[in-house]
Amino acid sequence: MPYVNKPRPYKKEYEMYDGTPAVKKKRAARNKARAIMEKAGLVHKGDGKEVDHKKPLSKGGKTVRSNLRVVDDNDNRGFPRNSDHSLKRNV
Repeated sequence: MPYVNKPRPYKKEYEMYDGTPAVKKKRAARNKARAIMEKAGLVHKGDGKEVDHKKPLSKGGKTVRSNLRVVDDNDNRGFPRNSDHSLKRNV
């Protein structure tokens, strides 16, 4: 617990990470994807679903309807792991 007995430096965290142009661009792409799927009526605020890019943005995917899908939040936030915490192979 790094912030025991002292306040967390939110402003500094924003300046160092969240406020950087690269992170702002990624956040805008995620927000755009969510808006596209909300407009299509496939997700709603607070439904526990997330919008996933079939081909990730980092691999050259685009934020267009044909590259988006709705997945459960647990399916989008992690990878299956073995008991030794190594990644399971995708079959």
